[in-house]
Amino acid sequence: MASQTDAATAPAKPYPSAAAGWFLVVMLTIAYIFSFVDRYILGLLIEPIKAEFDLSDRQIGWLLSAFTLVYGFVGIFMGWLIDRGKRIWIVSIGVALWSAATVATGMAKNFFQLFAARMGVGVGEATLSPATFSMIGDSFPTEKRGKPIAFYSSALPIGAGLASLLSGAIIAWTAASGSQSLPFFGELSPWRFTLIIVGLPGMVFALFFLFMKEPARRPVAASEDVISGSGFFDALKYIWRNKTLYIGFVLIICTMTTIAYSQGFLAPTFERTWGWSAQKYAFVNGVALLIIGPANMMIMGTISDWWTKKGVQDASLRILYIGFFIMVPTAAIPLFMPSAELAFAILCINTVGIGIVSAIGVTSLLVITPAQIRGQVVALYYLAISWFGSLGPIAVGELSSSVFGEDNLRYAVAAVPLIFGLVPFLMMPLTRRLYREQMVRLGAASE
Repeated sequence: MASQTDAATAPAKPYPSAAAGWFLVVMLTIAYIFSFVDRYILGLLIEPIKAEFDLSDRQIGWLLSAFTLVYGFVGIFMGWLIDRGKRIWIVSIGVALWSAATVATGMAKNFFQLFAARMGVGVGEATLSPATFSMIGDSFPTEKRGKPIAFYSSALPIGAGLASLLSGAIIAWTAASGSQSLPFFGELSPWRFTLIIVGLPGMVFALFFLFMKEPARRPVAASEDVISGSGFFDALKYIWRNKTLYIGFVLIICTMTTIAYSQGFLAPTFERTWGWSAQKYAFVNGVALLIIGPANMMIMGTISDWWTKKGVQDASLRILYIGFFIMVPTAAIPLFMPSAELAFAILCINTVGIGIVSAIGVTSLLVITPAQIRGQVVALYYLAISWFGSLGPIAVGELSSSVFGEDNLRYAVAAVPLIFGLVPFLMMPLTRRLYREQMVRLGAASE
């Protein structure tokens, strides 16, 4: 308790220079791009994997969820470790681990090895975002945090776009020239070759973080009636006291992850419904994500910072709501379109909505979270949204195999946003009132 009081009364440490802060953000964003390529690329390789191992859509649904099932759980421990350990080294180990697991996915001999390797990717990636948001919080004041967080979050569409373009190009190349061989790996089918090529660079990139400096942890000004300590149980108690707020808030982002993860089925959906090949979908989707995604996120981050400076204290939550209202309908409507081109055009609008919710979610979370438990709360946040998100592909697989039939995969994909978006929609007025009250209660503590 004494250390908490000491922390509250200690003079505020200066933030690092803008150049140092942004260099850190850029490096972490590159790591996030690597992570998202590794995470996203499996969805583009579903059909050849399904054919080689004779899998059903139900099994593919579980395979796509293997990453998220372990990602959030391990993140709890990582959050505790990040609030105490050297964050930049934790990131280095995580990057090396998930890259090795991606290579292992390409070497799997059966479904269980595939599943285990994807869980390994989840373990490694669980280190990155909790450490990143903890270090961004120590590198930028509140009114300047929106842009670096949005920049980091832009790795999501960039990674997905690069994964689409890269996998599309490799699939087309290997389809034309047959199996490929690599030193130490031997002859490889196209999907195996793709995963190994994607995983290897990250194992080298991980070494750079061993030589970087992380920002000093800033003292905390939260009063003891708000948060009594910095341990894991202190974080849980804080969340429990504000459970209605956190449930309503997090369910909005959970809706985003269920939609985004379920869209791992879009490549086979376009192929089965409108006849687009996986290569064509990968190319078109990659170009669209690279054009729309980063610009959208940076614009939203800039608006959030500008709105906050103007005195609109719940600016980030308002933007989050806007993203939700764009995201939900545009995730379902495209699946009922008569042509692939029209469906994809509406999905581009959906990309904007998903990008807004993704970019602003953590910014909004930090506003209602005291600094001394940020790593752990961010880890719990990722646990909640990743586990909840894993229900998306599982729901699609179950609905496709058991309800609509695998030839009508699109209806299963369309059902997800309607099923998961209803509860957070109904809770929105209450969530906003509680959010504003908590901001007043925390006051300067969120700085």
